[in-house]
Amino acid sequence: MAKVAEKYECMYILNPNLTEEETNALVEKFKALVEQHATLDEMELMGKRKLAYEINYLSEGYYVLIKFSGAPDFPAELDRILGITDGVIRSLITVRYE
Repeated sequence: MAKVAEKYECMYILNPNLTEEETNALVEKFKALVEQHATLDEMELMGKRKLAYEINYLSEGYYVLIKFSGAPDFPAELDRILGITDGVIRSLITVRYE
């Protein structure tokens, strides 16, 4: 029997050189996308933090963590959108086991 919903965790890092309005717009865009296609469990804005290594000559990034429950096909679509959005440095979506 196929699973109907799974719990996921998505961490993405935004470019720290974006203005506050641009950062908030991207955060709201992804929050709305998750709320459209899944159930938002928790969202944590972690703010600017130092990266472990430079990415595209940047040593800092704005971290956001989203925990959600949704259909197994949604994370692939979310990952695709994160990958093509300007301002997103890195992203990772994992399955949560609780």
